[in-house]
Amino acid sequence: MRNKTVAIVGATGAVGREFIGCIERRGVPVKQLKLLASARSAGKTYDFRGETLVVEDTTPEAFEGVDIALFSAGSGISRQFAPIAVKAGAVVVDNSSAFRADPEIPLVVPEINAAAIKTHKGIVANPNCAAITTLVPLWPIHQVNPVKRLIVSTYQAASGGGAALMEELENATRAYLDGRPHEPKVVKYPYAFNLFSHNTAIDPETGYNDEETKVIKETRKIFGDETIAVSATCVRVPVLRAHSVSMTFECERPIAPEEVRAILANAPGVRLVDDREDNYFPMPKDASGQDDVLAGRIRRDLSDASGRSISMFVAADQLLKGAALNAVQIAELL
Repeated sequence: MRNKTVAIVGATGAVGREFIGCIERRGVPVKQLKLLASARSAGKTYDFRGETLVVEDTTPEAFEGVDIALFSAGSGISRQFAPIAVKAGAVVVDNSSAFRADPEIPLVVPEINAAAIKTHKGIVANPNCAAITTLVPLWPIHQVNPVKRLIVSTYQAASGGGAALMEELENATRAYLDGRPHEPKVVKYPYAFNLFSHNTAIDPETGYNDEETKVIKETRKIFGDETIAVSATCVRVPVLRAHSVSMTFECERPIAPEEVRAILANAPGVRLVDDREDNYFPMPKDASGQDDVLAGRIRRDLSDASGRSISMFVAADQLLKGAALNAVQIAELL
């Protein structure tokens, strides 16, 4: 992004605002930053490096002169405007699910498959937040001792549903504590002091919801290995920010917890939080606002007598590494 004109599409959303913060915090010397959103958000202002930036309506003309466009406004907006941005000369880094499954479009986590960026034809897809959280700490292990089977259970925060769902959790919690009724608006279940299966459509044939299917398919695409056996259970929990994932993975050869800790101690984008003595392991409160994926609770899977399986717990900020930060890292590599 150095000395480039960068546009943020969906700039007023939760991830869009994190795009602005990431670029400012990382000190990237962009030539110009353009903020784009829906017509109803046009005219809002945000501070950026001592300047006041005014949000513009997302129109085809808004992409003229743009070098890189960071999209986080939903798959419908991405499908409509990403090709227009590319035609105008921009490279699009898209945070929605619109292009992730397209075999012609690279799906990138920079710590894993940065080289795939070189194959882009104008669009690079940013993976699902739960997939990123799972795979950043799993990849360095996979390189040493290939992972053959992976079972994950996610504990996904309200931030994954955007600013509206975060507000719903706050309002529902206040109402619950005050003894007032609260009618859910964003999801159909009570959110305060409750958890429920991820609020995406369920495939009637497989029984997996869309989020779980994304984790399965994106793991294989990012790792470049269609043979990995993956199962996922994705759950929405009453946490404002930062996703957590419980995983058990089976490697090709026996592997010890000490070996996994040694691998992760030097892994890019990972920070070990694995204090058995004090029972202190990754938590959303510690992951919030952090760039790294926190990894811990590393232990042998006692159900596998072969010694090839490890259980682990991880947490990462969904709005940062799970979304905005990963996209900005891609843009930096461009």
